[in-house]
Amino acid sequence: MSVLGVLTSVPLIRCEFKTSVMELAHSLLLNEEALAQITEAKRPVFIFEWLRFLDKVLVAANKTDVKEKQKKLVEQLTGLISSSPGPPTRKLLAKNLAALYSIGDTFTVFQTLDKCNDIIRNKDDTAAYLPTKLAAVACVGAFYEKMGRMLGSAFPETVNNLLKSLKSAESQGRSEILMSLQKVLSGLGGAAASSHRDIYKNARSLLTDRSMAVRCAVAKCLLELQNEAVFMWTAELENIATLCFKALENSNYGVRVAVSKLLGTVMATALMPKQATVMRQNVKRATFDEVLELMATGFLRGGSGFLKSGGEMLKVGGSVNREVRVGVTQAYVVFVTTLGGQWLERSFATFLSHVLDLVSHPRATQTHVEAVYSRRCVSFILRATVGSLLGEKAQIAAAKEICQAIGKQMKAVEAVVNDTSGENKSGAADIAASQHVMVCALQELGSLVQSLNATASPLIQEASIGLLEIVTSVLLHPSMAARLAAAWCLRCVAVALPFQLTPFLDRCAERLNNLKTSPEAVSGYSFAMAALLGGVHQCPLGIPHAKGKMVVSIAEDLLRTAAQNSRLSLQRTQAGWLLLGALMTLGPSVVRYHLPKMLLLWRNVFPRSLKELEAEKARGDSFTWQVTLEGRAGALCAMRSFVAHCPELLTEDVIRKLMTPIECAMTMMSHIPSVIKAHGAHLKASAAMVRLRLYDILALLPPKTYEGSFNALLRELVAEFTLTDNSANTTTSLLRSLCHYDDSVLLGSWLQETDHKSIEDQLQPNSASGSGALEHDPSSIYLRIPAGEAVPGPLPLGVSVIDASVALFGVVFPHVSYKHRLQMLDHFAECVKQAKGVRQQAVQLNIFTAVLSALKGLAENKSTLGPEEVRKSALTLVMGALDNPNPILRCAAGEALGRMAQVVGEATFIARMAQYSFDKKQKVIRSHMRTIRLKSARDVVSRTGHSLALGCLHRYVGGIGSGQHLKTSVSILLALAQDGTSPEVQTWSLHSLALIVDSSGPMYRGYVEPTLSLVLTLLLTVPPSHTEVHQCLGRCLGAIITTVGPELQGNGATISTIRSSCLVGCAITQDHSDSLVQAAAISCLQQLHMFAPRHVNLSSLVPSLCVHLCSSHLLLRRAAVACLRQLAQREAAEVCEYAMSLAKNAGDKESSSANVNPFAPGVSSRSDIHCRHQGVNITETGLEGLLFGMLDRETDRKLCSDIHDTLGHMLSSLAVEKLSHWLMLCKDVLAASSDMSTATLLSSGKDEESEKKDEMDDDTMFTTLGEEDKSKPFVAPRWATRVFAADCLCRIINLCENADQAHFDLAMARSAKLRNPTNDLLVLHLSDLIRMAFMAATDHSNQLRMAGLQALEDIIKKFASVPEPEFPGHVILEQYQANVGAALRPAFSQDTPSDIIAKACQVCSTWIGSGVVSDLNDLRRVHNLLVSSLDKVQAGKGSSSQLYRESATTMEKLAVLKAWAEVYVVAMNIKKEAESKPKRAIKNTDDDDDDYGTIDELPPDSLITLVQPELPTLSRLWLAALKDYALLTLPAEFSSQLPPDGGAFYTPETIDTARLHYRNSWAPILHAVALWLNSTGFTCSESTEAAAISGLQKRSTSVNLNQASGAVGSAKSLPEINKDRMHLILGVSIQFLCSPRPEEPIEHVTACLQALHTLLDSPYARIHIAEDQLIGVELLSVLHRLLLTWNPSSVQLLVTGVVQQIVRAAQDYLQEKRNTLRCMTVLPTILFLIARILKDTAIKSADNQVPPPVSAALQGIKNIVTLSMAKTEETQKQWTALIRSTLACILEYSQPDSVPTPDEVSMLTAIALFLWSASSEIIGVQSLQNGCMNRFKNALNSCDPWVQAKCYQLLLSVFQHSNRALSTPYIHSLAPIVVEKLKAVERNRPASSIELLAVQEGVKVLETLVALGEEQNRVQLLALLVPTLISYLLDENSFASASSASKDLHEFALQNLMHIGPLYPHAFKTVMGAAPELKVRLETAVRASQASKAKAAARQPAPAIHSAPTIKLKTSFF
Repeated sequence: MSVLGVLTSVPLIRCEFKTSVMELAHSLLLNEEALAQITEAKRPVFIFEWLRFLDKVLVAANKTDVKEKQKKLVEQLTGLISSSPGPPTRKLLAKNLAALYSIGDTFTVFQTLDKCNDIIRNKDDTAAYLPTKLAAVACVGAFYEKMGRMLGSAFPETVNNLLKSLKSAESQGRSEILMSLQKVLSGLGGAAASSHRDIYKNARSLLTDRSMAVRCAVAKCLLELQNEAVFMWTAELENIATLCFKALENSNYGVRVAVSKLLGTVMATALMPKQATVMRQNVKRATFDEVLELMATGFLRGGSGFLKSGGEMLKVGGSVNREVRVGVTQAYVVFVTTLGGQWLERSFATFLSHVLDLVSHPRATQTHVEAVYSRRCVSFILRATVGSLLGEKAQIAAAKEICQAIGKQMKAVEAVVNDTSGENKSGAADIAASQHVMVCALQELGSLVQSLNATASPLIQEASIGLLEIVTSVLLHPSMAARLAAAWCLRCVAVALPFQLTPFLDRCAERLNNLKTSPEAVSGYSFAMAALLGGVHQCPLGIPHAKGKMVVSIAEDLLRTAAQNSRLSLQRTQAGWLLLGALMTLGPSVVRYHLPKMLLLWRNVFPRSLKELEAEKARGDSFTWQVTLEGRAGALCAMRSFVAHCPELLTEDVIRKLMTPIECAMTMMSHIPSVIKAHGAHLKASAAMVRLRLYDILALLPPKTYEGSFNALLRELVAEFTLTDNSANTTTSLLRSLCHYDDSVLLGSWLQETDHKSIEDQLQPNSASGSGALEHDPSSIYLRIPAGEAVPGPLPLGVSVIDASVALFGVVFPHVSYKHRLQMLDHFAECVKQAKGVRQQAVQLNIFTAVLSALKGLAENKSTLGPEEVRKSALTLVMGALDNPNPILRCAAGEALGRMAQVVGEATFIARMAQYSFDKKQKVIRSHMRTIRLKSARDVVSRTGHSLALGCLHRYVGGIGSGQHLKTSVSILLALAQDGTSPEVQTWSLHSLALIVDSSGPMYRGYVEPTLSLVLTLLLTVPPSHTEVHQCLGRCLGAIITTVGPELQGNGATISTIRSSCLVGCAITQDHSDSLVQAAAISCLQQLHMFAPRHVNLSSLVPSLCVHLCSSHLLLRRAAVACLRQLAQREAAEVCEYAMSLAKNAGDKESSSANVNPFAPGVSSRSDIHCRHQGVNITETGLEGLLFGMLDRETDRKLCSDIHDTLGHMLSSLAVEKLSHWLMLCKDVLAASSDMSTATLLSSGKDEESEKKDEMDDDTMFTTLGEEDKSKPFVAPRWATRVFAADCLCRIINLCENADQAHFDLAMARSAKLRNPTNDLLVLHLSDLIRMAFMAATDHSNQLRMAGLQALEDIIKKFASVPEPEFPGHVILEQYQANVGAALRPAFSQDTPSDIIAKACQVCSTWIGSGVVSDLNDLRRVHNLLVSSLDKVQAGKGSSSQLYRESATTMEKLAVLKAWAEVYVVAMNIKKEAESKPKRAIKNTDDDDDDYGTIDELPPDSLITLVQPELPTLSRLWLAALKDYALLTLPAEFSSQLPPDGGAFYTPETIDTARLHYRNSWAPILHAVALWLNSTGFTCSESTEAAAISGLQKRSTSVNLNQASGAVGSAKSLPEINKDRMHLILGVSIQFLCSPRPEEPIEHVTACLQALHTLLDSPYARIHIAEDQLIGVELLSVLHRLLLTWNPSSVQLLVTGVVQQIVRAAQDYLQEKRNTLRCMTVLPTILFLIARILKDTAIKSADNQVPPPVSAALQGIKNIVTLSMAKTEETQKQWTALIRSTLACILEYSQPDSVPTPDEVSMLTAIALFLWSASSEIIGVQSLQNGCMNRFKNALNSCDPWVQAKCYQLLLSVFQHSNRALSTPYIHSLAPIVVEKLKAVERNRPASSIELLAVQEGVKVLETLVALGEEQNRVQLLALLVPTLISYLLDENSFASASSASKDLHEFALQNLMHIGPLYPHAFKTVMGAAPELKVRLETAVRASQASKAKAAARQPAPAIHSAPTIKLKTSFF
């Protein structure tokens, strides 16, 4: 019958058990019939399943039913005690019995208890009886744990019974009894006081038991005991400490965790007892100092004997025991964690001083490696406490304390250094000790600042702290380690606060220059600069490009002056190369400029030839050689950095140049031994450093480049790792990383995945493991930190060189000939044979690591191992190690064998060769099986090695390659796995089995059942203390689940059985006490959930995962979160619901017991102290709240990433439904921002409360502290969590947008809320959204400010158009104007980083353009922020003091221009809409602003009035930005066309990063430029813009606007400028629309199309595009492609719109062109006819009348000459010829001697029309010019005054022509004649009005010439005019007798003179002064005029009438 028989009534489904109580009652009993029917082997599983079922059912069953069945049940259960149950069964059995009694009657409980006690007393010690005894022990523990004081009367007997059997029990028994005692103590609490001492005495001796499981059990038991046993932390305190220290000797990780928990908790309790009763007992409490001193003795304890005083410590030799130190380190963390964050805050100064004293103690620093280990431990203590227990405020306070501690140390050091008297004898020792204190303090300070990020800014800004001064002072510390730590700390500060990076660099550079003569300063400041340069890659805004130049010059200077002073040679050499190496990390964009110089420096540091190399061997002393070697090592290191960080610059040419010094270095290696021999062994370190650097760089270069040197190189490498010249047995650290990750269970490398990794490393077996420190390799100060490490920790030089040689060997090996491969493999075997003992192990480890490295290299290169003899040699080498006693070597040998099988075949898998390679691999596999069978069964070592080899072969050959051997392999491994005598064999064989299951895939399906059966059997029988076996069983189970896969969903009998077995297996592993086993169980359940989700019971899984979230084991937390992540993806709602059930259970239980872990229904009852103290609990915020809390504490990247994903899945599924809940979560997290922003300034109410608490008496404080810690949140959310919360806020808004429109409609939302109060809609939370965005946007943290601004932008976009129902015409966002303004203002402060300003500009433009604001003054507030930013844009490149890379300025400026562009586009759209609305009177301009005070709506043009004043500037800057963008989008092959100095807004050095910023902002700018050009109608030239700017009195601008165009703007005419602009806009548009990238935002596409549409609205643009048909066609084809590839209808509509515009332009143009062509056909005829009409009708008449035909002809000429039409080049030529020939005809017809005499006035008028209107066609044609002049001369000399008058009038129009090229020749030729004519009037005064008119017109011409003349010529011109006019004046005598015309001339002259005088006062005076007689004449005339005022008044109108011509032509042509 099926195992599931008993469970038919209760299927394993996820819902709660809904089966009726009756059914439950029936199935409570064990189905004994079914049990009898199944085979013996299946019974244990059957029983276990029943117990599991019972465990679940008892809780839900009815009490009466239980009581009914109780007797039978007790009988069945007690019967099982004697049936030898396995560990999981006995645990469950005990639990069920206890539960049964607590639910049912307790009558027979004492009877059952006695039965158990009898079994325990039984003297039977056989192995068969042991399980029964253990089951009885387990039952006793469970009874007391569940029923506690109910069993009080029987407890003394029970305890004595347990203690008695404890003495004689074997290890399993001892563990079980101790666990049982722990449960007894837990259940009875204080009631067991009488037995406390007995238990303590019996248990403590077992704390040093040889079995690790027993030690763990004792620690847990004593931990429970100390809760009530006061003596443990009073009288016995020292003894407990001693015991714990002993227990830590030779301990494993589990023991260290358990013992440290005990030690730490006891010490914490001693200091702050938890029970109030203790206070009344008047017990002497330990002081803080005593407790710390006790802990310190452990930290500094030796391997034997207990050390009391410091004096003794120093005398006693021997090293400190590392295991004890690591354990005590963990205990310190438990101690502080138990006391809590508030305690740490208060006592931090004392605690810090104590832990720093630890590392300065001579015992802690006996050797360098020990010192590094001690430092690691102290750093761990600080990080684990300060880093996680303190909130951000408290961390800032802690950082201050650390600063003070450093300052104090440094003062002491300076005192010793400056003590020249030599009185201070211990000075050197003090300095040596202080360096370690410095390292720990500075590393913690750096880590603190880095974790605080921008929140740490008060530390820098508060001068009283002086952090920077203190840290930089350590740069002068005598010890290199301290200097490096200070440099590292500076790097952390700069990364946290990037605005400090550039000032730090400058300060260090300055100090370095000032203190060049101090070796410490040169070293310290160069370290600091290198560290800062290394941190640049973590600062997105970078540093100015010029800093690279500065670093190069400093480095060059150091290298150049190194030889000048031997005291400084070494430091300067090292510093110079270090700086150059650091420079390389800035990447190719910086290094490119310095590469030629670098190549030269590298070449010069090595000898140029072999001859020089030979010669130098004989030269130099030991110091010179040391400097030389350091210099060469430094040069190679800088090269390595170059190759690693600038791969783009590694052209073949550069590699060739690099190879010259590298080859020289390789040759030099062979000379070094003789140099060391000659000059001393102290050069060994420098020589090793050169080798290390050489290996490092060669590993990065292609091996082909140095294949000529392979022989010499391989000799060096092999000698290096086979320790040929090395007497120390140094081993490589790479072996673990080269073995497979899955083998961690064998290698113990899973310790790398624990929270204690950084200290556990030092207990690993390989050389100097975990002793990484900066001083081992200063270059690591600038390198990237390996993932997961806080501080770079390069291993000591000896290990690093071997590591590098092994790595390089792997790179080179695949390129070496088979012959050499064989030689090396044979040599390896020889080396192993030669070495003995420990050395042999070391050599073998190194050789295997190298072989693995080589095999890995072969696989990566897809090469083969080689011919038969090479394979044979390799096989011999590997086979030998499979029997090695060292498990790590066996593991490596297995891995090597697998990899060999992988590379045995040919690389080219041609069918012909495939079979051959399979044969080879199978041959290898067959030989293994033979070996395994032949080995004697007792030989554990060989069985483990060979079984792993089997697994590795399958792993690398894969299922197909090893298929035929699968059966044999599985049968062997299944047999080995059952070997109960050796857990080690079981572990290795099960691990191999898991590998085979994994690699075989579906082929394994046939072996699933037997394997699963074995796994279950072992899970039920193997003792829990064999955790490795259980881990491997867990892996096997997981592999089986994966193999069966989706089949698990099936319902067939076989599959149901398999599934059931898998679930049972998961249940057993889940309930194991080991965290790795539990993690494996979670992973199995995760797999099961993936394949068969219906069969995984989430109601029990989720709560157990939630419990693991607060486990003290990282792996378990990781596994739990990874599983939750998967569950949340599918069933987020259920997950949250089941998690909340935990909170409810916890609430129910809290009242009954405050001390029991509230999480543990059905989970192992281990009391998780860590969990309790961390205060992690599921509260009303649910699982989400718990996960948010974890984000504050966890530092593991993978874990945090999974938490983010889990929360993301939950948010996506639940946020819309549970909106209030999620918003409240985010709000609570973000609320910490508002607290932190006043971190340093305000002392909030909470602080005052805590001060009052300090004043409370000690007793009450001790009693309250524990409870207080539990109730309060752990720490306020840290900045990174707040950033995540702000991102969540944005996601919530987007989710609501996709869910329901009611979220963004207040009226709908309110009515929905009325209908159903549970309706939760986003718009109802708007004030919260704004508040959260505001809190984030105004925080200290830059990342949070960015997230806050993003959230604000999203809110504005989504809610801008939501109306306010109560105030029609208004929107709901209006009431938040002040909040938005206040959130934006800080972002525009002086010290804000560019990326935040850029984001803020974006939000500004969104806000201004959103149309929310209805008051112009409110709008101005935000608008002014943009105006102030525009001023910064105009400041030009590099004008401000730069803190960041130039591209940051580019980003900022383009963001400002983009924001303005967006505002302008919106403004123009509003204006356009307003104009298109009918009958709306629009008021204009700023003056009328006030009129709108009463109107709620903004006037339509008010937004444009805000932009208008800036437009002249903006248009220029926009065009410049577009030019830049156009150039930057050119393909790479046109890069030579880019301007060498960069563009208007980018520099050539930062061109790559700048491109990105242009790509983000060009589209709105393009649209704005198109709108602007359209609005100005292409009439605005660059000069008029400039004039407009100066008119607005703008700041002087230095933006380089002409660079991009490559020409000087002033030289271009407006048509040329416009043509350029058209090409720019069309070019940018076509280039973009050709192929917009898929990720391109749709806004860019629409903006581009809108820009084109707007542009083509302008007639100029339409003509341009129609004339240049190529552009039109190109544009149409691009638009066609866009139409086909972009689906959104908005895009398609825009495309069709633009196409319409293009077609319209073409149509208009064609129409115009047709007209022009017609014109050019008929014009010659028309003009000929007009000319003939003129000739025939313009004939001189007596009355000067103009005949109508002449008038019509002149009108015709005017119309034709001024005709506007589109002229092509061809038609323009025709037109010019036509005009010229017509004018020539008229000149011909107007010759004076023609008959009949032509009318001169009409002919001159025609000529003047041509000159005035067709000037451009006539200029420069000499014959026409001469003809025209002659006609004018003739007219001037005419006897007819009428002709003269008209001639003067026409001349005036010609002289005044705007085109100087036309008018100047006429002025030069005709002006002298005019002057002569006018001078002659004095002698021949006018007699008639016509003659007077002629003179008056002539004077007008002369006056116009004076006005046209330049200032410097005015006197000469007036000297012609004034005497002429004065000559017209009459004296008093002649006046009376003169004719009226003569008098009118006098008056006209006098009036003109009176007008000229004031007009040109200076010139007029000069002329009058030169001729006194003129002055007299004028004065006389003036006096006469005044005297006859009355008469003059009567006459005055006459000249006024005459001033206009009395006779006019009928038609005016001008």
